[in-house]
Amino acid sequence: MRSLLRLVACLALCYAIAAVGGYITVQNIPTWYAGLSKPAWTPPNSLFPIVWNILYGMIALSLWLLWDRVAPGPQRTHALRLFGLQLVLNFIWTPVFFGAHWLWTAAAIIVALVLVLALTIRAAWGLDRRAALLLLPYLAWVSYATTLNVGVAALNPG
Repeated sequence: MRSLLRLVACLALCYAIAAVGGYITVQNIPTWYAGLSKPAWTPPNSLFPIVWNILYGMIALSLWLLWDRVAPGPQRTHALRLFGLQLVLNFIWTPVFFGAHWLWTAAAIIVALVLVLALTIRAAWGLDRRAALLLLPYLAWVSYATTLNVGVAALNPG
Protein backbone atom coordinates (compact mmCIF):
# COMPACT_ATOMS: atom_id res chain seq x y z
CA MET A 1 0.00 0.00 0.00
CA ARG A 2 2.85 2.38 0.85
CA SER A 3 4.41 1.84 -2.58
CA LEU A 4 1.10 2.57 -4.32
CA LEU A 5 0.66 5.77 -2.30
CA ARG A 6 4.14 6.87 -3.28
CA LEU A 7 3.37 6.21 -6.94
CA VAL A 8 0.15 8.23 -6.69
CA ALA A 9 2.07 11.05 -4.99
CA CYS A 10 4.69 11.07 -7.76
CA LEU A 11 2.02 11.09 -10.46
CA ALA A 12 0.07 13.83 -8.66
CA LEU A 13 3.17 16.01 -8.28
CA CYS A 14 4.26 15.66 -11.90
CA TYR A 15 0.81 16.14 -13.37
CA ALA A 16 0.18 19.14 -11.07
CA ILE A 17 3.26 20.74 -12.60
CA ALA A 18 1.89 19.85 -16.03
CA ALA A 19 -1.52 21.32 -15.19
CA VAL A 20 -0.13 24.65 -14.00
CA GLY A 21 2.16 24.87 -17.01
CA GLY A 22 -0.66 23.92 -19.36
CA TYR A 23 -2.98 26.52 -17.87
CA ILE A 24 -0.43 29.29 -18.37
CA THR A 25 0.55 28.07 -21.82
CA VAL A 26 -2.95 27.60 -23.27
CA GLN A 27 -3.86 31.20 -22.50
CA ASN A 28 -0.87 32.48 -24.46
CA ILE A 29 -0.85 30.19 -27.52
CA PRO A 30 -3.56 31.96 -29.57
CA THR A 31 -2.41 35.43 -28.57
CA TRP A 32 1.18 36.24 -27.66
CA TYR A 33 2.82 33.01 -28.88
CA ALA A 34 0.96 33.04 -32.20
CA GLY A 35 2.46 36.44 -32.99
CA LEU A 36 6.07 35.39 -32.43
CA SER A 37 8.54 34.50 -35.14
CA LYS A 38 9.61 30.90 -34.60
CA PRO A 39 12.48 28.74 -35.86
CA ALA A 40 11.81 26.55 -38.90
CA TRP A 41 12.15 23.42 -36.73
CA THR A 42 9.22 24.38 -34.47
CA PRO A 43 6.69 21.52 -34.36
CA PRO A 44 2.93 22.07 -34.54
CA ASN A 45 1.37 23.29 -31.30
CA SER A 46 -0.73 20.11 -31.11
CA LEU A 47 2.40 18.00 -30.54
CA PHE A 48 3.44 19.67 -27.28
CA PRO A 49 0.64 18.41 -24.97
CA ILE A 50 0.98 14.87 -26.34
CA VAL A 51 4.72 14.76 -25.73
CA TRP A 52 4.54 16.45 -22.34
CA ASN A 53 1.79 14.13 -21.06
CA ILE A 54 3.89 11.10 -21.94
CA LEU A 55 7.04 12.65 -20.49
CA TYR A 56 5.38 13.64 -17.20
CA GLY A 57 4.25 10.04 -16.75
CA MET A 58 7.82 8.84 -17.34
CA ILE A 59 9.18 11.50 -14.97
CA ALA A 60 6.74 10.37 -12.27
CA LEU A 61 7.72 6.72 -12.72
CA SER A 62 11.39 7.62 -12.51
CA LEU A 63 10.83 9.56 -9.29
CA TRP A 64 8.82 6.68 -7.85
CA LEU A 65 11.59 4.19 -8.66
CA LEU A 66 14.18 6.35 -6.92
CA TRP A 67 11.97 7.04 -3.91
CA ASP A 68 10.37 3.64 -3.48
CA ARG A 69 12.78 1.09 -4.91
CA VAL A 70 16.18 2.46 -3.87
CA ALA A 71 17.36 2.00 -0.30
CA PRO A 72 17.74 5.22 1.69
CA GLY A 73 21.23 6.61 1.81
CA PRO A 74 23.37 9.57 0.78
CA GLN A 75 23.38 8.65 -2.93
CA ARG A 76 19.61 8.38 -3.07
CA THR A 77 19.27 11.66 -1.16
CA HIS A 78 21.60 13.35 -3.65
CA ALA A 79 19.66 11.95 -6.63
CA LEU A 80 16.32 13.01 -5.13
CA ARG A 81 17.61 16.53 -4.43
CA LEU A 82 18.76 16.85 -8.04
CA PHE A 83 15.41 15.44 -9.14
CA GLY A 84 13.61 18.06 -7.06
CA LEU A 85 15.77 20.85 -8.45
CA GLN A 86 15.08 19.86 -12.05
CA LEU A 87 11.34 19.75 -11.26
CA VAL A 88 11.55 23.28 -9.83
CA LEU A 89 13.36 24.51 -12.95
CA ASN A 90 10.79 22.76 -15.13
CA PHE A 91 7.98 24.37 -13.12
CA ILE A 92 9.33 27.93 -13.28
CA TRP A 93 10.23 27.89 -16.97
CA THR A 94 6.62 28.09 -18.18
CA PRO A 95 5.54 31.18 -16.24
CA VAL A 96 8.79 32.91 -17.19
CA PHE A 97 8.45 32.10 -20.91
CA PHE A 98 4.68 32.08 -21.44
CA GLY A 99 3.59 34.24 -18.50
CA ALA A 100 6.21 36.99 -18.21
CA HIS A 101 7.45 36.66 -21.83
CA TRP A 102 11.06 36.90 -20.62
CA LEU A 103 12.56 34.86 -23.44
CA TRP A 104 16.24 35.11 -22.54
CA THR A 105 15.59 34.51 -18.84
CA ALA A 106 13.60 31.44 -19.83
CA ALA A 107 16.53 30.36 -22.02
CA ALA A 108 18.87 30.56 -19.03
CA ILE A 109 16.41 28.52 -16.94
CA ILE A 110 16.03 25.81 -19.59
CA VAL A 111 19.81 25.55 -20.04
CA ALA A 112 20.08 25.09 -16.28
CA LEU A 113 17.31 22.48 -16.51
CA VAL A 114 19.25 20.52 -19.14
CA LEU A 115 22.37 20.56 -16.97
CA VAL A 116 20.60 19.58 -13.75
CA LEU A 117 18.60 16.91 -15.57
CA ALA A 118 21.81 15.41 -16.97
CA LEU A 119 23.25 15.37 -13.44
CA THR A 120 20.03 13.75 -12.18
CA ILE A 121 20.31 11.00 -14.79
CA ARG A 122 23.95 10.46 -13.87
CA ALA A 123 23.08 10.22 -10.16
CA ALA A 124 20.16 7.86 -10.86
CA TRP A 125 22.18 5.62 -13.18
CA GLY A 126 24.06 3.93 -10.35
CA LEU A 127 20.96 3.57 -8.19
CA ASP A 128 18.26 2.34 -10.55
CA ARG A 129 19.10 2.25 -14.24
CA ARG A 130 15.39 2.14 -15.14
CA ALA A 131 14.86 5.46 -13.37
CA ALA A 132 17.72 6.99 -15.36
CA LEU A 133 16.53 5.54 -18.66
CA LEU A 134 13.02 6.90 -18.11
CA LEU A 135 14.52 10.40 -17.99
CA LEU A 136 16.46 10.15 -21.28
CA PRO A 137 13.50 11.07 -23.55
CA TYR A 138 12.79 14.01 -21.24
CA LEU A 139 16.41 15.15 -21.60
CA ALA A 140 16.18 14.83 -25.38
CA TRP A 141 12.93 16.83 -25.51
CA VAL A 142 14.16 19.56 -23.16
CA SER A 143 17.38 19.83 -25.18
CA TYR A 144 15.26 20.28 -28.32
CA ALA A 145 13.02 22.77 -26.48
CA THR A 146 16.16 24.70 -25.53
CA THR A 147 16.93 25.24 -29.20
CA LEU A 148 13.35 26.44 -29.72
CA ASN A 149 13.55 28.83 -26.76
CA VAL A 150 16.85 30.31 -27.91
CA GLY A 151 15.57 30.47 -31.49
CA VAL A 152 12.42 32.33 -30.46
CA ALA A 153 14.45 34.69 -28.27
CA ALA A 154 16.87 35.44 -31.12
CA LEU A 155 14.07 35.97 -33.65
CA ASN A 156 12.05 38.26 -31.38
CA PRO A 157 14.39 40.85 -29.86
CA GLY A 158 13.00 43.22 -27.28
